[in-house]
Parts: sequence; structure tokens; C-alpha cells
Amino acid sequence: MPHRTRPMTALLVFMGVNVVLVSTITPVYDFVCFLPYWERRRERRRKEREAALTKGAESA
Repeated sequence: MPHRTRPMTALLVFMGVNVVLVSTITPVYDFVCFLPYWERRRERRRKEREAALTKGAESA
């Protein structure tokens, strides 16, 4: 075998990467999920649904 395997180093690197990912997921999640774009989109879709419901009620 041309190289030595280093299981302890690999384990430490793997755990370090996981710690970094876990510690950064909350701010990333908050940034993505609470963007004003989603709030505006949700409000626009709500208004469209209400308009469709009132239009359907008027024609009935």
C-alpha cells in the first residue's frame, strides 16, 4: 500500500466539518426561510385566493 491510512485524523476532520455545518445551519435556515420575498409571496397568494373566492361567490 503506497500510503498510510489515518483513521483518527479522518474521524477528527469529519467531526470538525459536522460541527461547523451544525453550528451554521440555524442562521442559514433563518436567512432563507424568513426572507421578505417569502412574506410578500405569501401575502400575494393569500390576496389572490381571496379574490378568487369572492369572484366565485359573485358568479354563483
